[in-house]
Amino acid sequence: MARDPEIELRELRGSIDNIDAALIHLLAERFKNTKRVGRLKAQAMMPPSDPEREAWQIARLRRLAEEADLDPGFAEKFLEFILEEVIQHHEALAADSE
Repeated sequence: MARDPEIELRELRGSIDNIDAALIHLLAERFKNTKRVGRLKAQAMMPPSDPEREAWQIARLRRLAEEADLDPGFAEKFLEFILEEVIQHHEALAADSE
């Protein structure tokens, strides 16, 4: 007997909602850590951006995306979006410590 499409849709959407909530909590935790990094960089008078690390992270996430059967280009865009925000936070922290 075939499953009721409305029930299956509701279950799938519930799963998506749970994943979205987990992503938000993970991003919040990530940004707590990157703010700490930004404070350390500002105290040490280090530049807000670390292009070498950023390139390493992008390559790493592209590999992980391929392994997970996710579009590596999407993973790269996602990380670049996050990195832009992190660098803005680090620049603001550096400006505040001057």
